[in-house]
Amino acid sequence: MTVHQPIHPAEKRPLTVRLATPRGFCAGVDRAIQIVERAIEKYGAPVYVRHEIVHNRHVVERLKAMGAVFVKELDDCPDDRPVVFSAHGVPKSVPETARKREMLYLDATCPLVSKVHVEAERHFAAGRHIILIGHAGHPEVVGTMGQLPPGAISLIETVEDAEGFDRPGDQPLAYATQTTLSVDDTAEILAALKRRFPELPDPHKEDICYATTNRQEAVKRLGEGCELVLVVGSKNSSNSVRLVEVAMKAGARDARLVDDASHVDWSWLDGVSTLGITAGASAPEKLIVELIEAAGERFAVEVVEDNGARETVTFKLPRVLTT
Repeated sequence: MTVHQPIHPAEKRPLTVRLATPRGFCAGVDRAIQIVERAIEKYGAPVYVRHEIVHNRHVVERLKAMGAVFVKELDDCPDDRPVVFSAHGVPKSVPETARKREMLYLDATCPLVSKVHVEAERHFAAGRHIILIGHAGHPEVVGTMGQLPPGAISLIETVEDAEGFDRPGDQPLAYATQTTLSVDDTAEILAALKRRFPELPDPHKEDICYATTNRQEAVKRLGEGCELVLVVGSKNSSNSVRLVEVAMKAGARDARLVDDASHVDWSWLDGVSTLGITAGASAPEKLIVELIEAAGERFAVEVVEDNGARETVTFKLPRVLTT
């Protein structure tokens, strides 16, 4: 992001703002949002979306204004309108039901989440019991566990869960992870599991997605040199919540999750000379710009963009929306 430095009155206190790179939208989020937008363009409003397309209030509200209708389940959708499945993935029963009802559906599941689904099915077919590291109730976890029959997957949320896990019978084991977890926390859980089950194989590829890893590495750098780190993102965004935790572990005196600039309590900046700013993978860059502008109204802001990983990944849209 190019930031133009305004001329500030001398009475404003200096504040260095360090911007994490990368931050904000990842390829999977960008693809999911485009699927909803293009579906509305092609089929007209309303287009139904099962669950929030991504976990960000601003994105959801903008799409609602365009003609998207967000629902909890397919039962809330009519048969004659398109429905989009969210980026987090869905249990197999959802598309099966949509096909039985002859609905037009578009699957916006992130391809990296789909990769975890394929891994789980491969392990199941090989007779392995699958340990899934993730958070109970998160849509991605619900979707992954819903790829296989009940009992085929055991959910592990903490190191304590790993220590107390009992292997079902003499089944060989495999594991997968939710894509938006903390890299460090997941490593601790895996270490506990491998102490108990040394034969546990590594996954074919890393499950925690490149975007999650990159954003956590970027916020670690902020945490090392900033008194306060603000993470722009919604409370139900797993990857955004993890960024706050990572910043604190990296050494930030304080770290806060904010929906947007209006949620900042500016007293948090008392005594702060260097403010770190980043955004979760489902937060629009517009919110970052507005946050910096709000800071500029109160401080003599100097913006420094950190050098981090440059992401060039893109995911194709469904062919039905590009032809």
